[in-house]
Amino acid sequence: MLHPAPKWQGAIPPPAHRQNSGGCANRVSDSQLWSPTSVRRDILAGLSLAAMNIPRVLGYTRIAGMPAVTGLYTVLLPLVAFACVGSSRHLVVGADSATAAIFSSAISQMAPEGSPHYITLVCAMTLLNAGFLLTARLFRLGFLADFLSRTVLVGFLAGAGVQVGLTMVYDMAGLHPDSHNPAYQIAALIPMLPHAHGLECLLSAVVCAVLLVGQALWPHIPITLAIIIMGMGLGWVLPLSHLGIPTLGQVSGGLPTLTLPWISWNDLVALLPVSASCVFVIITQSAATARAFADTPRSAADENRDILGLCAANAAAGLSGAFTVNGSPALTAMAVRSGATSQRAQLVHAAVTLCVLLFLSMPLHYLPRCILAAVVFCVAVGMVDVAALRAIRKESPGEFWLALTTAVSVVGIGVEQGIFIALALSLFRHVHHSYRPHTMVLRPDAASGALETEPVHPGAQTEPGIILYRFSADLFYANCALFARDITLLTTTAPSPVHCVVVDCSAITDIDYSAASTVRAVISTLHEAGIQVFFGRVAPYALADMERHGIVNAVGQNAIFSQLHTALEAARKANHDADPAIPLASAGS
Repeated sequence: MLHPAPKWQGAIPPPAHRQNSGGCANRVSDSQLWSPTSVRRDILAGLSLAAMNIPRVLGYTRIAGMPAVTGLYTVLLPLVAFACVGSSRHLVVGADSATAAIFSSAISQMAPEGSPHYITLVCAMTLLNAGFLLTARLFRLGFLADFLSRTVLVGFLAGAGVQVGLTMVYDMAGLHPDSHNPAYQIAALIPMLPHAHGLECLLSAVVCAVLLVGQALWPHIPITLAIIIMGMGLGWVLPLSHLGIPTLGQVSGGLPTLTLPWISWNDLVALLPVSASCVFVIITQSAATARAFADTPRSAADENRDILGLCAANAAAGLSGAFTVNGSPALTAMAVRSGATSQRAQLVHAAVTLCVLLFLSMPLHYLPRCILAAVVFCVAVGMVDVAALRAIRKESPGEFWLALTTAVSVVGIGVEQGIFIALALSLFRHVHHSYRPHTMVLRPDAASGALETEPVHPGAQTEPGIILYRFSADLFYANCALFARDITLLTTTAPSPVHCVVVDCSAITDIDYSAASTVRAVISTLHEAGIQVFFGRVAPYALADMERHGIVNAVGQNAIFSQLHTALEAARKANHDADPAIPLASAGS
């Protein structure tokens, strides 16, 4: 029983469950979704994305060590599976350099790249990824995305943009990096520049200039699609191979065959850590990308549903003979820049891929690699949001360094390590704030009587005989010593004898075992000194912890209040009883 508000009127109610992000509240209305403008934008975006991505995934097969046609398979059934199951309107799944580098470096030690056994192991690992993702969905691990702040997302996309752009610079210059590590590529680029191919550099520069100017002046025109078509025409008309300009080369066609890969138990055990690494990258990178490209709160994705969509996409990839797919920042940026409004653009992309596999695999042979690299490079440049970085630096220098550290980690170490470091730094920053929360003393204003705050310092006192103290965080093992030090400082340095301490618990929603032990010790010490303790603004969640940890018994039932002013009134009465010379109504009450 609480005094004087037994029903906790005015107390903060327990937080309601979040509405399912996959519900109608997060989707555009039917009239908007199926308007002629939206349909036209999605069709054009799907065509542009297919034109950019179909040749690009062929390049990822080199990293993955798989046949070229399997790159096309990654943007056929997996795209359809995610579009049907996932919730994000913008996230595009496809082959990814990070996951490709992870599994290729491990599986290549088990079998030669491109061999039948290697292909079987890759497909089996892709299905294993789908199983891990299904487990992650069952345990609702989408909450991991909650630890990716906007600052981290800006840094992550900047790092991913630099990483993708750096790889494309090599292709634009006709160079071949000796490593997939971005830090090594940066160090090796300058010594290799004298060996760059002049015609490829010139052609790439022209394409970049046309793309950047065209996107700035005519953003709704599919300039990228036109450049890809012109590039294939150029490769068909001119003997580029004689000029030293390589093209994509022969690409096999035909539909994939659905098969279930069978591997030995020893191979399965060896693939488990590889799959776990890939799944961690898939979950965090996909969530980061979906959040970064959610244009409005209404289009924010349901991470758990997206995990299920990624599970379906990887299952489709493994069964169709392809390799693992992921939410791709570069592909998503392409889709958004092309004007995509929904997953309908990805279905158009899949339909184009189907046509290419059946009828149009031959024209891809003529597309110069440098033109494709220039297209992807321009997309990568757009992923570095310089304006956002400047705004973060201006408003919060500490968060700017967090974003910069994230970007440098992604570039210097890798995507999966960079995301892990970003998560760790974000959690460390949060714990640091909780470890050293703002604490203050509340004092009535002489003119209005309203309570005003001032930092805790020696001699601070609310009014003669009373200290009203606010602790602005949950009480846990790391910060409870600060609570004890503040109370001791205030009570021992007060200008007049202290008879009552009132603790404003408005920010305290949780108390752990260690903190509860400290609070009980503080209460005991104050009681021995003849000082009464009152708790005001105690929320139901904090009250439950106080009862469980014995704080209610230590302080007394009548010393806990749901409102601050009633706790202060009780303290003033106790203060007057302890020293009748102090007026009952003090300091503007």
